Amino acid sequence: MSAGELLFGIHSIEAALTHDPKNILELYFESDSQNARIKELSERARDLGLKPHSRPREALDRMTGGARHQGAVARYKAPPPRSESELYELVDKQEKDTFLLVLDGVTDPHNLGACLRSAEAAGVTAVVVPKDKAAGITPTVRRASSGAADRIAFFAVTNLARTLKALKDRGVWLVGLAGDVEQDFYKLDLKGPLAIVVGSEGEGMRRLTRESCDFVAHIPMRGSVESLNVSVATGVALFEALRQRGGA
Repeated sequence: MSAGELLFGIHSIEAALTHDPKNILELYFESDSQNARIKELSERARDLGLKPHSRPREALDRMTGGARHQGAVARYKAPPPRSESELYELVDKQEKDTFLLVLDGVTDPHNLGACLRSAEAAGVTAVVVPKDKAAGITPTVRRASSGAADRIAFFAVTNLARTLKALKDRGVWLVGLAGDVEQDFYKLDLKGPLAIVVGSEGEGMRRLTRESCDFVAHIPMRGSVESLNVSVATGVALFEALRQRGGA
């Protein structure tokens, strides 16, 4: 079997076939599968010049370590990480339409995947995370994102505080989410060049990240829970910004 990152799940394989088929090294589908989407993906792969292999479900189970693969597995050559200079080029190009999501230390791959899915759906320009002590793009993230991980610009930066300063120097307003402040998120003006900044699952934003923000606001809640899951809060914030920015 060719070396490479393991992809599995219908959404992940579909996204790779749609956006990056040249980097699929090997493709495996469950033999005798009655899933119409598996058959469709197999036909698409052949149309793209790929030669998918047929394997019994037990073989795919062994290949993925028992993960839920839905009868679709691939060996994939992940593209190289994007450089930080590319992030600034994107911001300079989009100017007032810049719409970023900054995740400061989200470590759970399912949370990261869900955040990427919301970000892609909301039309975010790029997602920025720190390289250290944070989840990166993995097969689990790709699957949790329903393919969004392959459709949105993703940057893992060495020094997040420095990157935030560089974004501010380019006119991007930084709005952080936190539960211990009075400012109502819904009362902020979220139009123009914007980065929504969300902290980690347990600790929230780090001190330097929080101090870099132009505004820090909370999402109003009526129930008794103290906070939202990070991916839920991210989705709420992104779509409020999208609403203010004129929707789709």
